[in-house]
Amino acid sequence: MKTNKLLIILIIFLIKISFIHAEKIDLSGKWQVALDSTDVGINQSWFNKTFEQTISLPGTLCDAGLGKPCLLKPAMEKDIFLNLKRKYDYVGVAWYKKEVEIPTKWKNKSIYLELERVIWNSQLWIDGKKVDQSNESLIAPHSFDLSKYMSPGKHTISLRIDNRKQHDISIRDMAHAYTNETQTMWNGVLGEITLQAFDNVHLTDLRIDPDPDQEKIYVTIRLKRPEEKAPEGNIRFEVKDAAGKKLPAIELPVKGNEISFDYAIKNPILWDEFTPYLYQASVQLKIGNKEVEKKTETFGIRKLSTDNGQLQINHRRIFLRGTLECCIFPLKGYPPTAVEAWEKVFKSAREYGLNHLRFHSWCPPEAAFEVADRMGFYLQVELPLWVLNVGNDKGTTNFLCEEAQRMISEYGNHPSFCFWSLGNELEGDYALLDSLLVSLEKQDPRHLYMTTTFTFQKGHGAWPEPHDDLWVSQWTKKGWIRGQGIFDDKPASFNLDYRNAIDSLPVPIITHEIGQYSVFPNLKEIDKYTGNLIPLNFMSVKNDLQNKGRLNQADDYLKASGKLAVILYKEEIERALKTPGFSGFQLLDLHDFPGQGTALVGLLDAFWESKGLIDPATFRSFCSPVVPLIRFPKATYTTNEIFKANVEVANFSAGILKNANLNWQLLNADGKEMLNGNLPQQDIPVGNAQNLGDFTIDLSTIKEAGKYTISLSITQPQCVNTWDIWVYPANLNETMGNIVYTQDFEEANKALKMGKNVLLNPKKENLNGLDGKFVQVFWSPVHFPNQPGTMGILCDPKHPALEQFPTEMHSNWQWWDICKSGKTMNLDTLSNEIQPIVRMVDNFYKNRNLGLIIEVKSEKGKLLICSADLNSNLKTRPVARQLRYSLLHYMNSVNFNPQQTISFDLIEKRLHKTKQTEEKKKSIYDN
Repeated sequence: MKTNKLLIILIIFLIKISFIHAEKIDLSGKWQVALDSTDVGINQSWFNKTFEQTISLPGTLCDAGLGKPCLLKPAMEKDIFLNLKRKYDYVGVAWYKKEVEIPTKWKNKSIYLELERVIWNSQLWIDGKKVDQSNESLIAPHSFDLSKYMSPGKHTISLRIDNRKQHDISIRDMAHAYTNETQTMWNGVLGEITLQAFDNVHLTDLRIDPDPDQEKIYVTIRLKRPEEKAPEGNIRFEVKDAAGKKLPAIELPVKGNEISFDYAIKNPILWDEFTPYLYQASVQLKIGNKEVEKKTETFGIRKLSTDNGQLQINHRRIFLRGTLECCIFPLKGYPPTAVEAWEKVFKSAREYGLNHLRFHSWCPPEAAFEVADRMGFYLQVELPLWVLNVGNDKGTTNFLCEEAQRMISEYGNHPSFCFWSLGNELEGDYALLDSLLVSLEKQDPRHLYMTTTFTFQKGHGAWPEPHDDLWVSQWTKKGWIRGQGIFDDKPASFNLDYRNAIDSLPVPIITHEIGQYSVFPNLKEIDKYTGNLIPLNFMSVKNDLQNKGRLNQADDYLKASGKLAVILYKEEIERALKTPGFSGFQLLDLHDFPGQGTALVGLLDAFWESKGLIDPATFRSFCSPVVPLIRFPKATYTTNEIFKANVEVANFSAGILKNANLNWQLLNADGKEMLNGNLPQQDIPVGNAQNLGDFTIDLSTIKEAGKYTISLSITQPQCVNTWDIWVYPANLNETMGNIVYTQDFEEANKALKMGKNVLLNPKKENLNGLDGKFVQVFWSPVHFPNQPGTMGILCDPKHPALEQFPTEMHSNWQWWDICKSGKTMNLDTLSNEIQPIVRMVDNFYKNRNLGLIIEVKSEKGKLLICSADLNSNLKTRPVARQLRYSLLHYMNSVNFNPQQTISFDLIEKRLHKTKQTEEKKKSIYDN
């Protein structure tokens, strides 16, 4: 692909076609149903008798309580945590039967049955006679032409639906079009179930490709006409603007099966996230002097393009602030087809500042596009594909090509359908993928295309494919472009971005699935599951905590792990916003992913509802069209340093910000202003990574250790963003007092036996425990078990041991050095009753009692153990120095009075690495 390739993607679109003269019979309601688990098939007698069971359609077998009931119970077992469990499970053939009466006026009409959404294969019998058509789609309506099977009078419809896997489209059935990880492998019919009657000459397709630069749209109308000579007619085409004003109508004769023409729209109002402007078109078909059909639809006009490796809409840069939608609907276990349900999804996304959704390995129903059109969302839609063997099966390849055609026909007109990927993390025959991509680009240039949404395949995935219009990845051949590969390896630095990693990229780059920071379950969420799915995973965690006597801490685990996730997501987003040339990010996820081992990576729950971790307004402070930003080198300082920040604004609004005022403040922990300043008034163009000025703060005026907040605000529009920093005294007068500080277990033992107070700070290499980690569990501790599995610290900031160490109850950037410098102690090996001064939240699959700092009485003395390094290089480690100071201050006070007693012999056996190894060897020898 050439640099500066400009794709004019001119769009419009069918939001919902209204058939004014098409007649309908609504078949929703009561149907007879029979399960055919052995696929024996129905015989003639079945057509003539009543099935014993009934079901309400639209709906599923699970809705009706049919299938194999779930007999699983809560347990801390992998199978329980893989995904939510449906109350009734059925994969196989099911038959649905209903009587219908065709009215006399439908005589000699063309009659169609439409089922809006089905998994996976559907076949039909009318009055016991098989219809010589079948449907096989996961993402488009199933339709049957019944013109030669139905005449006026009563008929029996017998529908066979087979939801067994028809093609190999995914790894372990994880592609979200067909999976039990998010939606379920349901059997039934969703959405509209209708019979429609048309005159023999009728409209079948309407496509409009607008050219806003030329102020016109190109219209293609297709008709169905009988093979014999059909009477000639004409069509009348007109457009109304959003205010209802009619534009000039045109009339054209109908002679064949297709009519194409240009239609002028002067000074069109273009569609985007800020002005999701929708026109209304109407097509009226006349045969002779008789009006036989009229369609109305809404449409929008937009122009997508790329310029110098950057994404544009209507000749203006856009930045995608996105998240994934993986068909997560935990009440029913299947996607809604009503606009009201999708309004909740998109309104929640908009409340949190997003303008983009990626539909991971599936395509949503019509209602989702309707709402996205109206609200101005940019959608990435994908073929139902997530495999490592693309091209291995010809039948699957043919199916995917047919699904692509159905996507064009059903959804291609929507202005919100902006980006099209052939699938998720694909591996296999890239020549085949390239061929399909080129074919789709040529056939329907209304979207931007990519070969795959990232890949791990060797030789691919580190640079765009030759015909990609844009590219979604987590790294390039020049480096990482997301925090999961960086944040745990180096101390926080807020002046970094990914410019080096994307240097010379020829197409726009969107970051792949950033985040994936696991959050402890919200056990109050259990009560929300009143539908088809059972949260056995949540229930198991609740039972496990209750058995361990720690259920009362569950809310704190949620808050502590969730607040850390917020902090990490903020830095992820801001690094993307700071990177010149970046075109967006895709979170995984703003809301929870309930499958693949219970991946609770969202700041919202699976219902798109708050967990209480961050409010929408605060999230929008760093995720919105206009975001104030500063660059600064680190999170922790001493009082002999100068804080310096470079100021930027990521402006991806509708235009230049004129005469903008930028003001900064330094606030203390109580929110009180300590210092302030402003930058010169200036215009801020659309774009990012432009230095607008800088400011400095002399930290010598600060006398006590504390957390301080830098606030940067911009007027017109009013936006405020904040960052926390920690300032510590450059010099501390540490008082050891009566405390024995040691890194040696034996020395600690001797001192305790003498009745002394001991601060034991074992060397990392001598300590038995979990590897130190700042960033919490990636994705899921069940799906990826080989990781330390911790989820951030939890403490009481008011504990006297932390009096001189400013902190919140959760991890923040100042804890990075503490967490990474040592190990985490597993206190279950000592006593389940120990309440750490500083706890490390364990992952929900193990729920161990983990700690960084504990206190006990032992032998004749009192003991405090800290498993983080409080000894090495303290001159360059102000956080460790301050924590040590605070602990010693506490131990020298009357407040130091541990309540629990544990023998030091047990402590040494459990925590001393060498001693534990010796004990294991002795046990083996004794046996």
